[in-house]
Amino acid sequence: MRRRGRVRTAPRPVGIGDGAAGDVDYGRHGAGYATRRQSDPTIAVLVHQALGGARTVLNVGAGAGSYEPPDRTVVAVEPSEAMLAQRPAHLAPAIRAVAGALPLADRAVDAAMATVTIHQWPDPVAGLREMRRVATGPVVILTFDPDRVPDLWLSEYAPELYTAEVARYPSIDALTAELGPATEVWTVPVPLLCPDGFTEAYYGRPETFLDPAVRRSQSAWTFVSPEDEAGAVDGLAADLRSGRWDERHGHLRTQPYYDGAIRLVIGH
Repeated sequence: MRRRGRVRTAPRPVGIGDGAAGDVDYGRHGAGYATRRQSDPTIAVLVHQALGGARTVLNVGAGAGSYEPPDRTVVAVEPSEAMLAQRPAHLAPAIRAVAGALPLADRAVDAAMATVTIHQWPDPVAGLREMRRVATGPVVILTFDPDRVPDLWLSEYAPELYTAEVARYPSIDALTAELGPATEVWTVPVPLLCPDGFTEAYYGRPETFLDPAVRRSQSAWTFVSPEDEAGAVDGLAADLRSGRWDERHGHLRTQPYYDGAIRLVIGH
């Protein structure tokens, strides 16, 4: 059933740390993001296109710097010390702050962006309003449509993962309602060898999910119990050994793009 007009967030896990960094403790679970969650060139082109002619860009929830345009002045904001420590040296230093309380003046930048981070925010509406306050131009959100998130075959093996994921992501309707009637929504195709290791990036490389380091760079697994995670991995491994996965989904191994849940929401 499609949810309209309201932003939902998942409850914070017990023992959350690393300040107000969101619904996952990146001090414990953020290792490796800089190497396993790199910008995908195909997706980066769309993000940078959506920024239009902006010369100064705010990146909210900047993490290790994925998708920051190299040819513009970037102001990065990130609440997690663990993620700040992973920013490459060639990128501008980031300010430690949260989306709902940006330390910038009104109309301070030409555009604002947030890539695969809004589901972490305790109050997405407050974050969007802050982005609109500080930006004279577009507000660009790379996110996932919760109505399409369970479409990936992985939901057959890890239903608990997708129960958590659907609850974390604001609906596309809620985002467009907040950003206004001039908002555009683009479907973002995911290439087969996508280096940005969210779950759909491995749609045609199922063996990758057997690597615990890969799962640790996908925050949704922190909402799955160790027992359920082990069951999902064991079930997938068994189906890969028997050939059952390939019987059902093998065509994805050579499919050049996957049109799944990832969306680019552009508030003009």
